[in-house]
Amino acid sequence: MIRIALAEDNDFLARTLEEKVELFDDLNLKFRAENGNRMVKLIPDHQPIDVILMDIQMPVMDGIEATEKIKQLYPQIKIIMVTVFDDEENIFKAIQAGADGYLLKDESAKKMYEGIHEIMNGGAPMSASIALKALRLLRNPIEQTTEEKKEYSLTNREVEILEQLSKGLNYGEIATNLFISQGTVRKHVENTYRKLQVHNKMEAVTLAKKERII
Repeated sequence: MIRIALAEDNDFLARTLEEKVELFDDLNLKFRAENGNRMVKLIPDHQPIDVILMDIQMPVMDGIEATEKIKQLYPQIKIIMVTVFDDEENIFKAIQAGADGYLLKDESAKKMYEGIHEIMNGGAPMSASIALKALRLLRNPIEQTTEEKKEYSLTNREVEILEQLSKGLNYGEIATNLFISQGTVRKHVENTYRKLQVHNKMEAVTLAKKERII
């Protein structure tokens, strides 16, 4: 079961998106927030959340600012911008804020469903009409190099914990976010240090970013 939250201020559009989610038995819409500020406040009461469908233009706090805040607090939550805006400025800001995908609101229920599953499997769903624009707006263009990329063999969980460490979260906060014990977090961190051949968090995060592990 994939647990969904929706941020949308327009009642009609919210209901349309809710109906698309409700078509599928393996999607569970847990709650809706009418703006980004409300979304940030409601997340702790409804954990765990897997995916947030995030509108961009909302009162009080827009979806881009909310995305940035949520990614700082809960890096494990996937965020798909679901909006009518396909201009380059909004795409750029959403990517910079940490959005994991970008779908237009007029996408079919099937496309929305496929996008949610894609993002849960490590993909980055995007509507066809904005994919080419997004390619031009990559935050960190990968420089071509002939140097062979090192293989560190980190597990998905180790990478996930590295991402959380990079946000400055401590073991207790990471354990809460990922629903595991602090001892388990510590063991994963020890394994990560060994694989990366580093001795502390700063070295691990710096190397992970340099090697584009996170």
